[in-house]
Amino acid sequence: MDKEIRKVDDVRDDITKIDYEIAELFEKRMGFAAELALSKKQAGESIYNKNKEDEKLSDITKNRSNPFVIKGLEEVFIQMMSISRKYQYHMVHQRDRYIENYFTEVPELVVFPDTRIVYPGVPGSFSEMACEKFFGADVDHYAVVNFKDVAMALNNGDADYGVLPIENSSAGDVTGVYDILLENDVCMVGEVFVKVEHCLLGCPGSKIEDLEVVLSHPQGLMQCAPYLENLDVKKVSVENTAIAAERVAREKIMTQGAIASRRAAELYGLDILDAGINFDKNNVTRFVILSKKRQYTENANKISISFSLLHESGTLYNILSHFLYNDLNLSHIESVPLPDQQWEYRFYIDINGNLHDPAVKNALQGVRTEVADFKILGNY
Repeated sequence: MDKEIRKVDDVRDDITKIDYEIAELFEKRMGFAAELALSKKQAGESIYNKNKEDEKLSDITKNRSNPFVIKGLEEVFIQMMSISRKYQYHMVHQRDRYIENYFTEVPELVVFPDTRIVYPGVPGSFSEMACEKFFGADVDHYAVVNFKDVAMALNNGDADYGVLPIENSSAGDVTGVYDILLENDVCMVGEVFVKVEHCLLGCPGSKIEDLEVVLSHPQGLMQCAPYLENLDVKKVSVENTAIAAERVAREKIMTQGAIASRRAAELYGLDILDAGINFDKNNVTRFVILSKKRQYTENANKISISFSLLHESGTLYNILSHFLYNDLNLSHIESVPLPDQQWEYRFYIDINGNLHDPAVKNALQGVRTEVADFKILGNY
């Protein structure tokens, strides 16, 4: 005889009773978690012990035959242990010497009369515009050929601050900049936004219909892609938009054009054949200010970090939940596959906050303990 199927409300009542029991047990478990945190602190043990957690999962799921129940228990206990760790970090308020050892809080960024700023490209580039917008037009600034040269100038002590584009509102992250931040001992100490209006430039007297080649930075070409599709021209990538303008002016080839700024046209004596050709009229590029000094101002409100993770279920959620439990807002997240490491990724994340905030310290301490290759790229 088949088992009698009970009414929905009767089953729900039983589930509700169990839910309340689970809630009571969870609160009791968190009480023990707090006690465990104090014991770990006294014993000098770390909050996170992956081997212990793996053993717990194996023990909880053994001798259970239903695959769905096993998977569900794994998910429940992974999240419960993650929450427990966050509570323990909160309880012990361990002093984070990582921040103390590597970063210094200052009232403001100091610019002396002999301070030097380096930017990529040539005069007339958007990087130079960002430099002057952040530091002022009278600051001593000079150009280098490419992005890596900016980091090299900082490493060699040839410049005090560097300027690099890192993100565009319509074309996304600028390729290679995050790698430079990781490979060099430099720190993000500021940011500035520059509205980008791309113009099609040509030699004096040239015409749009006669152009066969258009030069620009890959981002410039990308941001003007729909416009260029209608021109039937060859697109050539160069290091910088202003370098493209300088080359067109120097080579004096009437069938060659450049995508660059109005300022570049004025500096290099080129005609503006068309203006505002980028498809996004609200096109903005974010530039970061770099320094060898790992410092942050007392009113800095954005923190950039990076770390790597295995491509496993729940790992990213558990890391991001550190910010959730500390009421911190994420403003940007980017993932990049790690070279020669299949299914492993490096993440770049921006959060709102300052390194002196207790909630920030608590969140970053938890993240740093549970990931690989953790690095604070800057607070600005």
